[in-house]
Amino acid sequence: MADKQPQNPTSWSKKIRRLQPPPESDGNASKAAAWKAVKYPNAPDSFNPDPVTLRDQWRFAIRQYSRWYAHAWGTAILAGISFFALGWFVKGSNPIPSLSRQPPLEDKTPPHPRHQ
Repeated sequence: MADKQPQNPTSWSKKIRRLQPPPESDGNASKAAAWKAVKYPNAPDSFNPDPVTLRDQWRFAIRQYSRWYAHAWGTAILAGISFFALGWFVKGSNPIPSLSRQPPLEDKTPPHPRHQ
């Protein structure tokens, strides 16, 4: 990525100008016809691909989604383990009270006068 040279600003501005609608002319019909004549760099296909190609594209998309889904779960599990370890390090013991072996400390605060 570091070896890429910066794009020439003049070529970039030419691409932008090509995609903008033409300046207003004498009539609406000529404006619409000129706008339709603009060529897009990534034009849609003029026809639907054959079923074999569509099936192949669908399988590729499913594989990609499955890979991203698995990576997301892996990242979430790794983050959970990391935060658990960080909590253990900061607290000095198990950060989850339900998993600790010692009984919880009794609450020594006096009851509220309303609940007596």
